[in-house]
Amino acid sequence: QVQLVESGGGLVQPGGSLKLSCAASGLVFSLYQLNWYRQGPGKERELVAEMTKGGRINYADSVKGRFTISRDRETMYLQMNSLKPEDTAVYYCNVDGPDPWTAQEVDYWGQGTQVTVSS
Repeated sequence: QVQLVESGGGLVQPGGSLKLSCAASGLVFSLYQLNWYRQGPGKERELVAEMTKGGRINYADSVKGRFTISRDRETMYLQMNSLKPEDTAVYYCNVDGPDPWTAQEVDYWGQGTQVTVSS
């Protein structure tokens, strides 16, 4: 059973930075689509950043130039700079796509980590 374990959330002042991590044993992240989502209070879950198997990266317009998605072998990251109060949300990491060995679709989620941007 694959588990994604998130860490790095917390309370930060506007303009500050946080780095979220999402670790999994048994997964080689470069073989899957990697995504970071967030869900703010009273809002729907939205895609914040994604990285394809080939390394192509896309960001939501609201975070472009401020957030950076990256990965190493078994951990994915979301570096968040110049944080704003509207970035307050629960952030989720997600791994999906076909399993390279079975070809079955996988869809793994982290437990979520709270990010609060407030003075």
